[in-house]
Amino acid sequence: MNFPSKLIENAVEELAKLPGVGRKTALRLALHMLKHESEDTLSLAEALVKMRTEVKHCKECHNISDTEVCSICANPLRDKSLLCVVSDIRDVIAIENTSQYKGLYHVLGGVISPIEGIGPSDLYIDSLLERLPASEVKEILLAISPTMEGDTTAFYLTRKLRDFDLRITTIARGVPVGGELEYTDEVTLGRSIVERTAYGKV
Repeated sequence: MNFPSKLIENAVEELAKLPGVGRKTALRLALHMLKHESEDTLSLAEALVKMRTEVKHCKECHNISDTEVCSICANPLRDKSLLCVVSDIRDVIAIENTSQYKGLYHVLGGVISPIEGIGPSDLYIDSLLERLPASEVKEILLAISPTMEGDTTAFYLTRKLRDFDLRITTIARGVPVGGELEYTDEVTLGRSIVERTAYGKV
């Protein structure tokens, strides 16, 4: 692809690094920003820079936040006896969009995947175990995508949690096996939260 400007080429190269954005789409985006008011492009650039430099991770649950403690953890109306464990921040967003869950969260930051070299020590499992003794948590809801890696992570967690006096549940398998939570429709995901079931024997 030939470009009339090295500056446009550089912009296209950077935009094409985004997931799902090919070089043709990247070129359309670059030309769109070039054609419209410069204030719009500068506002976008400023928003991206501020997001990258100022967004924090909640010190309690590892969710993204503008402050040290996220708005969910800081909300006194949330059910502190229920803790939903998810693998990714996108799963928190997906579950919150169902309006069916009122408890707290713990974001693991991924799932156990030996093929990708991700082990338990690479996830926020230790911080989960450390926050439990001083908490009011009575139930752990494992809302982890039902993939092979997700099931491996859920099984590992149940073994780690067996010494705690907790009810361990998992989302009902209305979510298709092999699917990802972020791509599940809100009705199915909401029903799976409401109709959660016990996660085997620990």
